[in-house]
Amino acid sequence: MTKSKLWTKDFISVSLSNFFLFLTFYILLVTLPIYALKEFHSSASQAGLMTTIFLLSAIISRPLSGQWLERVGNKKVMLTALIIFAGASIFYFFPKSITGFLVIRLLHGVGFGMATTAAGTIVADLIPTARRGEGMGYFVMSTNLAMVLGPFVGLLAIQQWGAKWLFTVTLVVAIGALLTGFSIKLPKKEQQSQPAAQPAFSARNLFEPSAVSISIVGGFLAIVYSALLSFVSVYATEIHLANVASLFFVVYAIFLLLARPFTGKWLDQYGANVIFYPCIILFAIGMFVLSKANGSFTFLLSAALIGIGWGTLFPTFQTVAIQDAEPKRRGLATATFLSIYDTGIALGSFLVGLVAAKMSYSSLYFLCTFYVLIGAALYYFFHHSKKRETSPKLKSQEQ
Repeated sequence: MTKSKLWTKDFISVSLSNFFLFLTFYILLVTLPIYALKEFHSSASQAGLMTTIFLLSAIISRPLSGQWLERVGNKKVMLTALIIFAGASIFYFFPKSITGFLVIRLLHGVGFGMATTAAGTIVADLIPTARRGEGMGYFVMSTNLAMVLGPFVGLLAIQQWGAKWLFTVTLVVAIGALLTGFSIKLPKKEQQSQPAAQPAFSARNLFEPSAVSISIVGGFLAIVYSALLSFVSVYATEIHLANVASLFFVVYAIFLLLARPFTGKWLDQYGANVIFYPCIILFAIGMFVLSKANGSFTFLLSAALIGIGWGTLFPTFQTVAIQDAEPKRRGLATATFLSIYDTGIALGSFLVGLVAAKMSYSSLYFLCTFYVLIGAALYYFFHHSKKRETSPKLKSQEQ
C-alpha cells in the first residue's frame, strides 16, 4: 500500500506563506514597543497596545473569515487577506503619532487573522486524511521557526540599521507571504464558491461547535505559553542568565523539530489521547525545572522539555479541532480554534503581568506547573471523557 504524499508543492507553498506571516508578526512584536517608547515617548501601556490592538482585530476577524471561507472559497479569502496584510505593511513608514500606528495595527491584524485562518483551512484540505496529525505538525512548525527567527531579525534590524530598515524588512517578508500564497493551486472543488444557503451571522456560522471544547483547552494552556513569551527573558536576567536568554526559544525549537517526525505519526496512528498525557506531563515538568533553574543547563533543559511538551500539544489541538468538524466547516473550525487560542494569549499577557507584579518570576513559573496539570483535567472532562476516540486512519476509511 503506497503512502499518501504529504510534501507537495502546494503544501510547501502554504507552509512558507504561513511562515512569512508569522515572521512578520514576531519581527514587529518585539520591536514596535521599543519604537513607540523611543520615537513617540509613549507610556509602557500605550506601547503594549501595539500588540493588544493587533491581536484583538485578528480575533474579531477570524470568525467572519471562517464564514467567508465557506461562502467565497479558500483561495479568494487567502489572497484578499494577504493583499490587506502586505498593504498594511507599507503604511508603517508614514505615521507621525502613536494613534496612526494603532490604526495600522488594527488593519494589519485583520489581514493576519483572515490569512492565518485561511492558511490553516487550506492546509487541512491539502494534507491526506491518514497523515493529518503528521502534516499539521509540520505546518505548525513554520510558526515555531518564525517565533525563533522573528525576534532575532527584528532586534538586529532596529538596533543596527534603524526603523526604516526594520519596516523595509517587514514589507519584504509580507510580500513573500503574498507571493507564496499566489503560487498555491487548490483542487478544482476547493476553488468553487459555496452557496450562501445559511443565514448570515448566526452563531453557528461564526463558530464551529465541535471545535469549541478542544479550543478551550488550548486557550487555557496558552495562558502559560504567554507567560513564557512575555517574561522568560526578564526571568533569565533576574537569575543572572541573561547571556543564555536568547537561546531559550532556539533550544525550544530544536527539540520541537526533533520530536515532530515521531509525534505527528503517533497522533495519526493512535489518536490524541496517547499524545496528550505524556506531553502535558513534559510541559508541567518543564515549567517546574524552569522555576528552579539555577544555571544554564537547567534553564535550557526546561526549554527542551517545554519544546517537546507544548510544542507537540499545540498542533495536536488544532488537528483535533479540524478533524472533529465536517469537511465543509473546516474553515470555521480553524477560525474557532485560533480565535480562542489567541484570546488565551492576549488574556494571559494581561493576567500574568498582574500576577508577576505580586511575586517573583520563579514563583510564577512554579505555580504554572500546577496550572498545566489542571489543563490535563480540563482535557479529560472536555474531550477524553465525552467521546471514544477513533483513530484518524479509521476515520479516513469511513470518509
